[in-house]
Amino acid sequence: MGDTRMKRPVVVAIAALLLLVPLSVLSQGVPTDEAGFTEYVAKELRSVLGSTEVRTTGSLQLGVGDLRANLHRIYRFCTKNAEQCPSEVSNYVKAIAEAVKDQNAPPARESVRVIVRSAQYWKQAQAALPAGGSPPEARPLVEGLVLLAVLDSPRTIRMMTEQDNKALGLSSDEVQKLGLENLRTALKPLMEVGKAAGHGQIGRVTGDPYDSSRLALLDSWAPLAEAQGGKLIIAAPAPEAVLYIGEDTPEAIDALRTLVRSIISRSGGPSRMSDELLRWKASGWEVVR
Repeated sequence: MGDTRMKRPVVVAIAALLLLVPLSVLSQGVPTDEAGFTEYVAKELRSVLGSTEVRTTGSLQLGVGDLRANLHRIYRFCTKNAEQCPSEVSNYVKAIAEAVKDQNAPPARESVRVIVRSAQYWKQAQAALPAGGSPPEARPLVEGLVLLAVLDSPRTIRMMTEQDNKALGLSSDEVQKLGLENLRTALKPLMEVGKAAGHGQIGRVTGDPYDSSRLALLDSWAPLAEAQGGKLIIAAPAPEAVLYIGEDTPEAIDALRTLVRSIISRSGGPSRMSDELLRWKASGWEVVR
């Protein structure tokens, strides 16, 4: 997932939701039921991670120290490609081990980013915290979507906590400001990755795990809105995908809403974002009813 950073496994630590690609498959010795598969991966993780706690937190969900590993994608792929499962699970386990290592690295200012995620994602992340864990702070963007401060590294995206803020010597407001500045610097200008959507068209900006986080940079959408005659309605059904139209008609809105809901219905775990449509205004995003 991503541009030249097609890096990820996307992992969000301290109650993070982990996405890993490529995905794996079920084979002899690998259970085909969700509970059995979850325990199989947990056992493999315990054999590699040693003293790091690995616990089952739900169907196809594991707590790995302060991380949360979501197995939905790898399980779905596994059910369709049985022969490759053991080797791919091995790759998955190695990636999580790297994520645990990244999690323990000290925070750096240049790694701070602000991401956009669903409010449900944030609630699940908080619920997955181990006892005594420090919950990440979320700031509302629009209905159903929140802003979260994270630390970016070559293999992971880790949610920041109050301990990270203190380690950097920054307040929450300063972290937010720094994260937005770093996000703007890291992303290509919007008009380089997207173009005006014509009549009957649905435009898209996809491929970077931070594409949905462009919603946090309201002013960056102004050139696209201008190129579409001042009309811009968007949706972010997945972290790496933003869809948009340049019309404000019931027909165009229904077409976009239908596509977004189709994408949402096929998504699982942390890849599920929001089916809300948002109208761009210079003063802020407005939910389309």
